Amino acid sequence: MVKIASLVFNPFINDSRVLKEGLSLVKEGYSVEIVAHGDKELPSKDENNGLVVRRLAYLDRTITKGKVGKLKAYLQFIKESVAYCKDFDILHCNDINMLPIGVIIKKFYKKDIKIVYDAHEYETETYALSGIQKKATKLAEKFLIKYADKVITVSDSIANEYVKLYGIEKPALVLNAPSYKDVVKYDKFREAFNMEGKTIFLYQGGLGKNRGIEFLLEVFKTINNSESIMVFMGYGELESLIVENAKEHDNIFFHKAVSPDVLLEYTVSADFGIATIEDSCLSYRYCLPNKLFEYIMAEVPMIVSNLPEMSKVVKKNNIGVVVENETPEGIKKAIEKALLLDKKQINKNLKNVKKIYNWEEQEKVLLKLYKELEA
Repeated sequence: MVKIASLVFNPFINDSRVLKEGLSLVKEGYSVEIVAHGDKELPSKDENNGLVVRRLAYLDRTITKGKVGKLKAYLQFIKESVAYCKDFDILHCNDINMLPIGVIIKKFYKKDIKIVYDAHEYETETYALSGIQKKATKLAEKFLIKYADKVITVSDSIANEYVKLYGIEKPALVLNAPSYKDVVKYDKFREAFNMEGKTIFLYQGGLGKNRGIEFLLEVFKTINNSESIMVFMGYGELESLIVENAKEHDNIFFHKAVSPDVLLEYTVSADFGIATIEDSCLSYRYCLPNKLFEYIMAEVPMIVSNLPEMSKVVKKNNIGVVVENETPEGIKKAIEKALLLDKKQINKNLKNVKKIYNWEEQEKVLLKLYKELEA
């Protein structure tokens, strides 16, 4: 049986992409272990439907905040992962920070080991990277990627950029889509907040900067139409700002994040889904965020930023509105336009599109890639 180690530099609590990939490979007959770092109150070994989770070097992110502390924890994780993973057949390296582990093992321990590099975003062009750190990451990826036998990424634009940058075969495209589900209508938000008869706009996911959240708050603070409600569901650094605004404005609400297994029950409870991303780095510009596909699976019309990949999905399939310019005024116009949509036609389009953008279709790409590795 082919042994796969899927490496992540997180405690593997809610990494839905890595979980879906792992379970798909287990179902196909592979032996798969997720190799993650330890964290407080988490077992060193866990199992989920045949998928083994192995947690190595301990890292408590609430304590390890300084750069030196994080670097020490990362180097310890590399050391322990190299020792543990050198007898596997395939190393699935999630994100650029896991690629060195695969390369070290391939160069010094097992030359015939296969490496899959799974770039979950445009790794060298993220908002968090700048200056020397960005240059170092670019140099590292340029050197390390040549050792990868297969590369996977999350949007066509990012795949094309990797081809131009490194002259490699075009990476396989595995989108962050949820598993296919038929819609069962719920009314979670109206039940929770007593908003009968209101039109609900939902933003779900990370509540961080550069997601248009501050703009959305400005818009709904000024909207006079009391029938339009904005619900933010998730967690992140802007959570307290949202809670403060929710206390002052009766058309803004905050709902804490929910587990992935019940997420779509909440998503279908909205009338419109919002996926705004500010064009602050190339990784954001070329992104296709999870929430986009979650809205599609829930058959919820959406309002998205005017970024190449996101707007292409929405315009091509006529499933919502694209914000023409990322300002409060631009978002307000998009909301007004969304309220005038032919929802019957949009719903019909969503039912067709979800047959394409689901994990069962993405799984086919992943399994084909793994079969090619064995050839």
